[in-house]
Amino acid sequence: MKILIVVPALGDVYGGPSKSVVELAEAIGQSESCQVDLITTNANGSKFLDVPLFTWIDKNNYRVQFFPRWYSSEYKFSWSLTFWLFQNVRNYDIVHTNAIFSYPVLPAYWACQIHKIPYITTPRGMLEPWALSYKSDKKKLYFTLLEKPALQKAAAIHMLALSEAEGARCLSLKPPLVVVPNGVHKKDFDSLPSPEILYEQFPDTRNKTLIIFLGRIDPKKGLDLLATAFANVHKLFPEVHLIVAGQDNIGFLASAQEYFIETGCSEAVTFTGMLTGELKYAALAAANIYVAPSYSEGFSMSVLEGMAAGLPCVITKGCNFPEASDVSYIVDIDAEQIAWALTSLLQDPIKAKKMGDRARQFILEEYTWDKIASRMIAIYSKFGKRQFATHILND
Repeated sequence: MKILIVVPALGDVYGGPSKSVVELAEAIGQSESCQVDLITTNANGSKFLDVPLFTWIDKNNYRVQFFPRWYSSEYKFSWSLTFWLFQNVRNYDIVHTNAIFSYPVLPAYWACQIHKIPYITTPRGMLEPWALSYKSDKKKLYFTLLEKPALQKAAAIHMLALSEAEGARCLSLKPPLVVVPNGVHKKDFDSLPSPEILYEQFPDTRNKTLIIFLGRIDPKKGLDLLATAFANVHKLFPEVHLIVAGQDNIGFLASAQEYFIETGCSEAVTFTGMLTGELKYAALAAANIYVAPSYSEGFSMSVLEGMAAGLPCVITKGCNFPEASDVSYIVDIDAEQIAWALTSLLQDPIKAKKMGDRARQFILEEYTWDKIASRMIAIYSKFGKRQFATHILND
C-alpha cells in the first residue's frame, strides 16, 4: 500500500504536531506492506529549513520531499508543492493530510478529488470549539468556503481523542470520525539523561522542586491560568520553580511573561525557549511535576512525554485525555483547580511518585507508536484506493 502524508511544515518551531507526523510516518513505514512518502514545505516560522528541495530524502522507514514556501509564513503557500500534488497524487492508494487552516492541504484535497484518490484528514485539534472561536472572523469564512467542503469529501476524518470527535459533531461533518491518538517511542524513556545537563544551561533550576510546562507559547495553552495558579503555589512552597519550555511562533512571549510579573512570581519562573533532544529529556528527568493548563488541545505529545517520563501530571479537561484520569489529576480549566492539584502533589511526594509511576506504565503499555501504527494501517486499508473502488462498484 502506497501512502502519501501531507503536512504543511516540519520545522522544530511547530512543536508537537510536526513531531507526531514524523514519528507516525516512521512507525507506519516499519510495516512491510506500506510504502510511506511525506511531502511538506521548508517553512520554519519566519525562516526556512536548510534542506534539499525537490528531491526525495530517505529517512528512517519513509521518504520526505521538501518544497519552498512562498511569501506567507502563516498559510505556507507553495506553488511547486501544488503542481507536484496534481501530477503525482494518482500514484498513491491513500493520502493523509495533517492540519487545517493551512494552504498545503487544500491542493491535496483538490488533487485527490480530481484523480479519485481517497484521503483522510487529521485536523490536529483545530476543530475544537476553542480553536474555532479564536480569531473566529477570519476562520469562519475560510472554513465555510474552503475547508468544510473538502472535509465533507474525505474518506474519513481522523481525530486524536474521543472528546475531540465529540466536539466536532456539531459541525455536521459527513465522513466517519475515526479516533487514533498520538504515541511515544518506549526507547526514548528507557534511560533519561542526567538532570545536570539542564542545570548547567539554566542554573536557576538547580536545587529546586521543578514544575515543567512543555508547549508552544500560545494563548490556548493557558499560561494566564498557570501564572495565577503558580503564584498561589509558590507562596506555600517557596522552593518551587517553574520551567516554561516552548517556542513563541506568534509574538506572544511578552504577554506570557507579563502574566507572571503581574501575579508576583516571575523570579521563580524560567522561560527556556523550545527544548529538544537530550536537553528536553534532561528537563523531564529533573522535573518533579508536569503541568498542562490548556484551554484546548487535539492530543498533546508533551502530555504523553511527561507521563512516559514518570512525572505526576496536572492537566486540564481541555487536554482531551479523560483516559488518564486514574493516573493523573485532570481538572477544570480553572486556575484554582490547577493550584489545588499542584499543591496536593507537593504536599505528598510519596503519592506524587506513585502517580508518576502509574502514568509511566499506562503510557508505555497503551500509547506506543508501534500500537498506534497498527491502528492507522488498519484504517488506511479500510479506506484506501482498492477498498474505495469496491465501495463505488457496490453503490
